[in-house]
Amino acid sequence: MTQSRPVRSSGSSSSARDKRTSPATFYRQVVAELRKVVWPSQQQLITYFVVVLVFVLVVMTIVSLLDLGFGRLVFKVFG
Repeated sequence: MTQSRPVRSSGSSSSARDKRTSPATFYRQVVAELRKVVWPSQQQLITYFVVVLVFVLVVMTIVSLLDLGFGRLVFKVFG
């Protein structure tokens, strides 16, 4: 029984691997991409912050109540 090795195609994968970007080019590309970003206004940022804060507090409350309930249940069953 012989094992055959997969044949590597001489496509663009090897040439893309050999071609590297210089740090200066990388930095220019990062700056160009960051200029395309639509940054939120201060009012949007405050609104997002409040929404996330309320959501985290609600989830924290739910998890805390579940923890308290399961803890009491375990003590009643095994205690």
